[in-house]
This record gives sequence, C-alpha cells and structure tokens, in this order.
Amino acid sequence: MLTFPNAKLNLGLYVTAKRPDGYHALETVFLPLPWADALEVLPASKGQAGPSLTLTGRPIPGEAATNLCLKAYELLKADFPDLPFAQLHLHKLVPIGAGLGGGSADAAFALRAITDVFGLNLSVAQLEGYARRLGADCAFFIQNQPCLALERGDVFEPISLDLRGTACVVVYPGLHISTAQAFAGIVPQPPKTPLREALGQPLSTWPD
Repeated sequence: MLTFPNAKLNLGLYVTAKRPDGYHALETVFLPLPWADALEVLPASKGQAGPSLTLTGRPIPGEAATNLCLKAYELLKADFPDLPFAQLHLHKLVPIGAGLGGGSADAAFALRAITDVFGLNLSVAQLEGYARRLGADCAFFIQNQPCLALERGDVFEPISLDLRGTACVVVYPGLHISTAQAFAGIVPQPPKTPLREALGQPLSTWPD
C-alpha cells in the first residue's frame, strides 16, 4: 500500500496554559497541506526476522529504529501479537522540526496503512487513540480534515473556513526546532479573542 503523509499548517496558535502533565494547552487550527512524503507498507518478505524501515529523500535525524513509523508498528504489535512483520519504505520530503507535522503525519499514516494492509479493522476512534500515544498532534492526521485543535492539540472540533482565493506561502529556513525547544520560552496566556471567533472575522483583520 502506498500512502502520502501530508504536511499541516497551524493557522493561529494560542498557548493558553501550562497543564499539570507538563504539556501546554493550545488553541490552534490545523489545515492539511498538499505537500507530502511517500510511505509504502507491505507484508514482510518470507524469512524476514522482524519489521523493517528504509529511508530515502530528506535526511531524518536519529536511527531508523527510533522512527515513528516503526514505533507505530510496535504499538499495534503489542496489542495484536499475531500481527505479521511489515516492511516500510519512507521517502521524506516534508521537513521535521518545522511545525509542519512532518514526523506526526508519517506515524499516523503508518498506523492507517498497517491497519488496512493486515485487516485490523480498527475504528477511527481507536486509531486516534493509538496516534495520541505517538505524539500530541498525530491524531489529527487520522481524519486529516481542517479542525480547531484544543488541549494538547489532540482534541478536535470541526470548523468551517472558506479560504478560496487565498494564497499561502510556506517558507522553511532549514532549521530544526524540537517541540520542547519551541515551547520552552513561552509564557502562556489566554487570548483576548478566542481563535474560533477571530477566524470568523475578515482575513484582513487577522493578527500576524
């Protein structure tokens, strides 16, 4: 099975509070972007001793064994001991550490593809549950629809946005910034205007 894990854009990002579990409470809108990696998931070759992952394209920091695609397989294997081994190939185009969900999308699409290839018959809610265990925003990519994201970025409310005729330019400066680094210097505060209300105003009034 060949899938295309796409990037996402945060449209507005309010960090409203520090949670007791160490995460931050957010208000943001997730929008899927038509910029994607390619992820292939197949049953392992006969005699293969375990799951495998090969990587091409944009370099990914760390060892392949720690990649979220393999972690997605291992998460399912823990609950489905008879799950056959899989071979995965990821061709990376979307940068990670750029706020685009470049790693989270791969993890979520791996969950979806493994489920389909091996007939696990998991519901959307079950897939989202597994995805949340892999990363705060991974669950977004299970349904992969525009939404208002709350709490850790893993609680979703549908949102209607008409952005027809609006151009979006995504600039990647070549920097890798971890989520922990990005949030370390933020002082949380409630927004003056809730994001859903702000996005209901004309585009020309949106803050930078």
